[in-house]
Amino acid sequence: MKQIRFAVVLVFLFTSFYNYAQQPPSGKNKVKVTGKVFEKVSKQALEYATISIMLPNDTKVIAGGITNPKGEFEVAVAPGTYDIKIEFISFKPTEIKQKSIQDDTNLGAVNLSEDAAQLSEVVVRAEKSTVEIKLDKKVYNVGQDMMVKGGTVSDVLDNVPSVSVDTEGNVSLRGSDNIRILIDGRPSNAINVAEALRQLPADAIDKVEVITNPSARYDAEGGSGLINIILKKGKNQGFNGTFIASTGIPETYGLSANLNYKTEKFNYFTTAGYNHRTNEGGGLTNTEYFKADGSTKEFLDENRDTKRTRDGFNGRAGVEWTVAPNTFWTNAINYQKNTGEDRDLIGFDNFDANHVFTGSTYRLNNGDTESENFEYTSNLIKNFNDKGHKLTVDASISRNRDDNNSLITGSQNYNSTLNDQVQKQVLLQADYVLPISKGSQFEAGYKGSFGDLNNEYFVLDPAGIIDPKLSNTLEYKENINAFYTQYGLKINKFSYLFGLRWEDTNIQVNLLDTKEFNTKKYNNLFPSAFISYEISDQSNFTASYSKRVSRPRGRFMNPAVNYSSNINIFKGNPDLDPSLTDKYDIGYIKRWEKLTFNTSAYFENTKDVFSFVKAPNGDQVNGIPVIVNTPINLGNEQKFGFEFTLNYTPFKKWRLNSNFNFYNVKTTGENSYTDSQGVLITQNLDNQANSWFARINSKLTLPYKIDWQLTAMYNGEQKTAQGKNLGQFGMNTAFSKDVLKDKATIAFNISDIFNSRIMRSYTYLQNDKTLESQTSYSEMQWRKRQFNLSFTYRFNKPKNDREKNGAPKNEGGGDGGDFPG
Repeated sequence: MKQIRFAVVLVFLFTSFYNYAQQPPSGKNKVKVTGKVFEKVSKQALEYATISIMLPNDTKVIAGGITNPKGEFEVAVAPGTYDIKIEFISFKPTEIKQKSIQDDTNLGAVNLSEDAAQLSEVVVRAEKSTVEIKLDKKVYNVGQDMMVKGGTVSDVLDNVPSVSVDTEGNVSLRGSDNIRILIDGRPSNAINVAEALRQLPADAIDKVEVITNPSARYDAEGGSGLINIILKKGKNQGFNGTFIASTGIPETYGLSANLNYKTEKFNYFTTAGYNHRTNEGGGLTNTEYFKADGSTKEFLDENRDTKRTRDGFNGRAGVEWTVAPNTFWTNAINYQKNTGEDRDLIGFDNFDANHVFTGSTYRLNNGDTESENFEYTSNLIKNFNDKGHKLTVDASISRNRDDNNSLITGSQNYNSTLNDQVQKQVLLQADYVLPISKGSQFEAGYKGSFGDLNNEYFVLDPAGIIDPKLSNTLEYKENINAFYTQYGLKINKFSYLFGLRWEDTNIQVNLLDTKEFNTKKYNNLFPSAFISYEISDQSNFTASYSKRVSRPRGRFMNPAVNYSSNINIFKGNPDLDPSLTDKYDIGYIKRWEKLTFNTSAYFENTKDVFSFVKAPNGDQVNGIPVIVNTPINLGNEQKFGFEFTLNYTPFKKWRLNSNFNFYNVKTTGENSYTDSQGVLITQNLDNQANSWFARINSKLTLPYKIDWQLTAMYNGEQKTAQGKNLGQFGMNTAFSKDVLKDKATIAFNISDIFNSRIMRSYTYLQNDKTLESQTSYSEMQWRKRQFNLSFTYRFNKPKNDREKNGAPKNEGGGDGGDFPG
């Protein structure tokens, strides 16, 4: 409900500003009216409460404002006598009649009470976009988005400004996958994050925060920024909830429930759901091989057909206990279990130099997968007063298991693979916020993250003998201790936030089968600085700097190969080093009555950047060179770009939001490796490229109160050191209709209307030893067009209710205090 309040009060506020602008100059110096707005029962500050100042016995607003996250407001008016009205959605307004304002006046604390009658009857509809643009982040509100009904978190992220998700489920921010994904402010503990996001239902998500330049209070990891996924936590009094059923083509169906029961002292919440998903895809790789003299040697066409099915259960249960009026303790358990089958059929067609067909082979990979994830989290908040002085303590423990087994058959071979992974994680965190004076505050905190991953991977031949060249046992241990402090203050129209974070990292990467042991110990200081200038009530300018780190994890470091194709192999690199990034960002935001415009320019300088490189390893299969794709620390990367976001409401029934991002990337470095024949190969991988990304989203209310949403997106072409990635276009649409007196909603959506979200690329490789080369054209589509129908039923809960902040749950997961203002 918070975002709906935000939208409605913005409309109210902009109207107030407009009306005030029409008043003739008074010729008198203005004075300030200040105060704080609280919820009467919990004594918690109300953000986005509206303050209206009118002439006595006149309904025309001549000045107004809204409260900040601390409930504070400040309105400038000419000296005089006024009626003052303080309002907040679903609360009874407070009016102060005939108030004489001759000099700066503090109204003190204003306490608002819930309007029980309004709560039981009102149906609130947001009149602004589902995207909130703030100075330090963008907040995407999932509850109002029809496009993701019955979908997954991956579908949610693919609609978020500045964020894109490729067909394999990999998430990128501003064109970079060098990011950190948080859930309720804590790092995702899943072994395969992309797969975990595809299994978590969209219905469990409340909102997504995109933070492109995080401050010192956040983890330093994620060179290009953070994405924080906030789960739903009900706040309505009594028993209420939502049920959602969905079905789709290809065969997809699911059922989920979000239930909440709140009393004066306790708030119980739970989410549970089952889903069955089928993803059909396919791809091809057409390769032409050249001799040393440049003439054609042969051709190979590789065609792939994929089908993945998943059955998943997701459950979450917790309780929030109001220990005292100023102390809140939340405990929750999360559990996920998924099973599935993977089928990859790859056909190889061989042609001679004249492109005459010479024969074909095939390779079929039938796999089974099973994962089980368990996490316990605890959060304690102690508010020492109502001015923001507080202590937050978080703890979590998790265990994640992934098992993948496959049987590979083909025209000339027979193999099986076994891949078992177990990861354990413990997290401890404490954040302290101390307001020092009006407009300034001090913050400090500690975070400890301790992880242990064991991965066993085996490739067996037809006789059941393990292939030692392709098999391994990986042991990965990571311990990180971090301390931070930051200080923020506001002086007139300038706001400042300076911070420093120190992280000590101890990582062990051990290959037990080959007895290769790698220990990486390092500690770094991560400074950050933010400056904001309030040009007017409707516009702000910001500048920021932060240092970030990216630690290699998961598939980047795991030397287990992707063996579905025996000539195009992916293999991780356990000897990767972290990369460090200096980030600079300047931004400007401007608000009008119907339009919000946000733009920023950014520069990132990264050392030891990760990059994927393809190279022949010296082996051949039926005369075809084997190509290995692996990540390396390439060298330096400099990235410069700009982006803008527009939220526009041309009419009450039509809302638009769009996002555009353009960037230039320059990388310098080379890759040296020794192939299977013992030959040292060096590749020069210097590259400079431009690329861009655009998305536009339209939501329109049609006759008979049918809502229609349409989203289009385009990823521009980008040159790489070994070829180029072609542009990619996609379009989604959805329709929804409220039924049963607005207690239920029917939604229908189509993902990838034109079946066009296909990764296309050209690659050129040369063997410096033989001077032979090859050129390849590739296509890959992990998920084809999908149709989905969902039915949502709500009881004891108005549509789009954003839940008032009865208890100050720290949804940012250790987010600390608010930026001074």
